[in-house]
Amino acid sequence: MRITRRRSAKVFFITLGACLVGVALILGVGWIVLNWRRAWPMVVGIPFFLLLIAGLVLNTIFLVREVRRNERHDSFLNAVTHELKTPITSIRLYLETLQRRTLSEEQRQQFYDIMLADSERLLATVEQVLKAGEVGQRARNQIQAEVDMHALVQECIETTQLRHHLAPESIRFESGDASLLVRGNPDDLRTAVENILGNAVKYSPNGLHAVVRLALEGDAWIVLSVSDEGIGIATAHLKRIFKRFYRVPHRNVLKTKGTGLGLFLVRSIARQHGGDATAQSAGEGKGTTIRLQLPRLLEAVRRPQTN
Repeated sequence: MRITRRRSAKVFFITLGACLVGVALILGVGWIVLNWRRAWPMVVGIPFFLLLIAGLVLNTIFLVREVRRNERHDSFLNAVTHELKTPITSIRLYLETLQRRTLSEEQRQQFYDIMLADSERLLATVEQVLKAGEVGQRARNQIQAEVDMHALVQECIETTQLRHHLAPESIRFESGDASLLVRGNPDDLRTAVENILGNAVKYSPNGLHAVVRLALEGDAWIVLSVSDEGIGIATAHLKRIFKRFYRVPHRNVLKTKGTGLGLFLVRSIARQHGGDATAQSAGEGKGTTIRLQLPRLLEAVRRPQTN
């Protein structure tokens, strides 16, 4: 019902804007016909009608964008509500079972493991929402630490495999021998890399088969690319997936969980560090590659020390 109302609102605003622009054009042409021999009305009238038409077009675009933004906000709230409610409900159910029934020690340990996993999922959702608000407010000049990207990516791969119970061969890591240091915030960079890997897991319904490459591009850039064989992304959505709250519509049929903040955080963190993030895909069903590009810490390729 709400989606239908939003679509009706978009159609209404676009139709209204088109009608008002048409009326403005008719009035403008009429003004020119009536006053074409008089210089002063022409000088004043033509710019006025052009500004009026431009204002109507911009106002229509703004209204349509607001409707779309509200749609994304609703989708985000629904996703966050689900991400918070599901583990809480699960934890409560297992606690009630532990309270009311006599269970063996093995069953108790199994319940504890499930509740711990649910609490970690709950914490990850809360941290992601908080990080999304925090990352846009941090000044770049506060980012000072020296980060070894090879070690950080290796750690993130191990964390992802452990968190999602993946086999070691599910992620192949390829990295060169060159110095791969950047200057940045280790926690933020870890968040970006884990979000990329988490996305690969989330959208590989038939099992993850990913290749993680970390390499130099020229002498100035370090590029991390994560390629999976998952459901892919249509070309029209490749740029939009980095927007806050945006989720590719057709992915919902897979009942994937998420808040629409993961790739937004990836690009925000990359740009805070002077880099960028992009996505590539041959189309739906053909896998996806996410690239994270960061400026190399050139001081790390330092002059050899002299005794």
